[in-house]
Amino acid sequence: MASRIAHFQNSSGHERIEIGVREFMCVGANPPFDHPHVFLDMGRDDEKVCPYCSTLYLYNPELSADETKPEGCTYKVAAA
Repeated sequence: MASRIAHFQNSSGHERIEIGVREFMCVGANPPFDHPHVFLDMGRDDEKVCPYCSTLYLYNPELSADETKPEGCTYKVAAA
């Protein structure tokens, strides 16, 4: 079974987004205003700043891999 890496977007321009994973992809805003989809790894830290859009991602162990605070920042890849 292949693992799925969570993708997050910040079309609303939040300064910070809480997520339930430490390894993820940031896409910036939703297409067509996205930036290169970049893989980010917090390692042992609880936060990571995206080098493209400067969104601060904070690890929250109470959230599942597809939940965010604020809500609605999970990016859903459109089916081809």
